[in-house]
Amino acid sequence: MSVIVTVTLVAGNLGLIFLLMTVPLGRRTVTVSRVIEADRKRLWQALWPFGADAGWSGEILSAEPLDGEGTALIKLSWEGRDGRPIERKARFDDVAEGSRFSMRVIEDTALDPSFWADYRETTELVLEGGATRVTLTQTDRYRGVAFLIFRYFAMRRELAKLKVWARTGKYRKGGWFEHPVSQIGFAVLSAFILWPFFGLNPGGLALAAILTSVVALHELGHMAAFRLTGHRRARMIFIPLLGGIAMGGRPYDSRFEVAFVALMGAGFSAFLVPLLIAASGVAGSEGHRLAALLLATLAGCASLFNIANLVPVWKFDGGQVLRQICPGPIALALASFLLLFALLALGWRAGFSPSFLLVAGAVFSMLSLLTVGSGVKPRHELKPIHAFDRLTMAAALVAVFSIHGYGVLWASARLM
Repeated sequence: MSVIVTVTLVAGNLGLIFLLMTVPLGRRTVTVSRVIEADRKRLWQALWPFGADAGWSGEILSAEPLDGEGTALIKLSWEGRDGRPIERKARFDDVAEGSRFSMRVIEDTALDPSFWADYRETTELVLEGGATRVTLTQTDRYRGVAFLIFRYFAMRRELAKLKVWARTGKYRKGGWFEHPVSQIGFAVLSAFILWPFFGLNPGGLALAAILTSVVALHELGHMAAFRLTGHRRARMIFIPLLGGIAMGGRPYDSRFEVAFVALMGAGFSAFLVPLLIAASGVAGSEGHRLAALLLATLAGCASLFNIANLVPVWKFDGGQVLRQICPGPIALALASFLLLFALLALGWRAGFSPSFLLVAGAVFSMLSLLTVGSGVKPRHELKPIHAFDRLTMAAALVAVFSIHGYGVLWASARLM
């Protein structure tokens, strides 16, 4: 890619990350409305947390009043960090039986109360002919549009599923977005979006497909780590151009769990890179030059992508691992500096120009500033990491870095 294309791509991604995660939006209200062919009283019994059909979606397990002023304790089916259902204390007001209620969350067992400080939701049911118009409204304070967009589509999905339930009496789990077929389609779309950046030719398409596969393998490593640490459900969402996101089935329980899951993205590929290098050598010795070239390209892309994810940036895997294993701010700063220096030195050894490495260092610094503090604070502190686990994760980080570093150097010598 030319310098102009590279700068444009990097600047565009930085701007998109800022827009999605950081830009202050203040208090925003999201409203979604839909007409449902059902009796208003029946829908009220489903949407009112104390209604006879409040468990229609399986989300609410139980609800009980705590006082006579509208405060209630709601038990949800979502798992907390201990594997038990999350319990939420909420306050209801502006209640008009059968037609309207508002709710504020006081606290729950998963998130810090500050998360709910500006949150308020309202449900309204209005007769419209022989049907009922259901309107959901949520107000909150946002930084970045990602969570705002998520809530909008979550509310749309809830109303769509409510409409199906009202018609059939059954709740249909899941949706088209996370369906495996849709995700495969998103992966294919991502490859085609990347194709022009590598050249509109068969070689460019192969590179785009390889990079997409590398992203999928990286997220597969995170999913495997989630399962190994006790998450009964784990899934991957592919987002064209931006990559993929692996999600567990509950909040993190310990600092070791955070570090392990973060490192396993690159750690999973660390097992594959040596195999790809060996397979490329065998294919080359047998005279299969194209297969050897493709395997070498896959090994190089996997190494470069995964080692880039180890940069000490706040939301990147390397930054998450270091924050869990470093005992204090001084140790964290020193480890971050050493890791970034090692990455830049590796890039110089692999043949990248000093100007490119300086730009890369500046980009990493900007990413760290854009994403710092963007995580959600849990209700209680994570379990501390023990000294042995700290040393184990540090050794694993060095090993994963070394394997991928060798892969980058080997591929640069082989392909350039």
